[in-house]
Amino acid sequence: MALNPSTLEPQVLRQNFHEILPALTSREAVIEATRCLFCYDAPCTHACPTHIDIPRFIKKISTQNNLGAAKTILESNFLGSTCARVCPVEELCEGACVLGSDHKPIEIGRLQRYATDHVMDKKIDVFKAGKPTAKKVAVIGAGPAGLSCAAELAKLGHTVTIFEKKPLAGGLSTYGIVVFREPVEVSLAEVEMVKRLGVTIKNNVTVGTDISFDELNSSYEAVFLGTGLGNVPNLEIPGENLEGVVDGIEFITQTKTDDLSSIKVGQKVAVIGAGNTAIDAATIARRLGAHVTMIYRRTKTEMTAYDFEYDFAKLEGIEYRFLTAPVSIKGSIFVEGLECQTMQLGAPDASGRPRPEPIPNSNFTLECDMVIKAIGQEKQTNLASQLGLTLEKGYIVVNHQNQTSNPRVYAGGDCVRLKGDASTVMAVQDGKIAAKSIHSSLEGGN
Repeated sequence: MALNPSTLEPQVLRQNFHEILPALTSREAVIEATRCLFCYDAPCTHACPTHIDIPRFIKKISTQNNLGAAKTILESNFLGSTCARVCPVEELCEGACVLGSDHKPIEIGRLQRYATDHVMDKKIDVFKAGKPTAKKVAVIGAGPAGLSCAAELAKLGHTVTIFEKKPLAGGLSTYGIVVFREPVEVSLAEVEMVKRLGVTIKNNVTVGTDISFDELNSSYEAVFLGTGLGNVPNLEIPGENLEGVVDGIEFITQTKTDDLSSIKVGQKVAVIGAGNTAIDAATIARRLGAHVTMIYRRTKTEMTAYDFEYDFAKLEGIEYRFLTAPVSIKGSIFVEGLECQTMQLGAPDASGRPRPEPIPNSNFTLECDMVIKAIGQEKQTNLASQLGLTLEKGYIVVNHQNQTSNPRVYAGGDCVRLKGDASTVMAVQDGKIAAKSIHSSLEGGN
């Protein structure tokens, strides 16, 4: 059966895709801020990858100094508005809150959103470009890492040009984060903040095709790579080319750039994968009116998604089939079902997790008319290979200053995340570290 747009009423669709948590009112923000103990050497600040002085900005909110609070946030994290919405705060700052053991932790994420929305809504520029240095830096990729690096360099007075292959800047914040976590307007507003620092963003430009690296090398003193990762890889199973098999990230992108009522969805949807992207895609399908089942070849213990994401999906009514692996997608033109095989866990594999092993004669068919692939992302190695950069397992190798094997080239974000969680806030911190290193180099330091 061909996929059709959701049959839900437009008003219901809009409600389903509003931000999950509403914005705090001024009164709510002040009351929440006064709960903070304003710890010395605060654990929440240590838990934040960008090291925002959290007690300081919360104290400013408690005295209704919202501009001061926003400045405290943005001087550590220029994409503080995005991170307030998409950071796994339960695992980071709020998870470290000393009130969490006996009371409810401070809602740091919502307070951060309150402060940063204040300056974004009023289009207040907290920072200005620094005194011009006549030094030029090229940034490849306008995702969180690239935008963060560009903003920090512009604040130091360097001339920065970002080259972005897509029509819009913002990377996954614009294209790949589900709309009820971060509306696209938030990401694009941060892009405009970066532009107002004097950063030039050239969209629809692919480095290596539209402009060569030799041109960049001759025109810029340093280059930062924030290219992220690519599309979801193929499942390598029969039936993958049937109509109704979609890329999870592309499916999420539709909610950010398309009319919700035009998005095609099946009645019964199978999502293959168990990471945060898989859960986002599954939740979208569910909120479009589908019955959704997630397929994962290991158990809940081995899921890469955060526990709170799993709990959120369960509350949405999404079903899970653990120890289940896809074997083939059934159908002639359209998806008609997903043949699966029951698995069992064996010895650990290279990832350190138990290896899933098939149980003989355990195949069964799950009825579905749409399959969403969300099994990670492909490494984008072409540009790095052209530059002769050292790679490990497809990731760009960098030192503690985010410098690559080419001393004039720096990198950050998902393209270097060989170890640890790939997240927006880590990408922002990478951009900061690289900007500081580039500045030091350009000014004659080590």
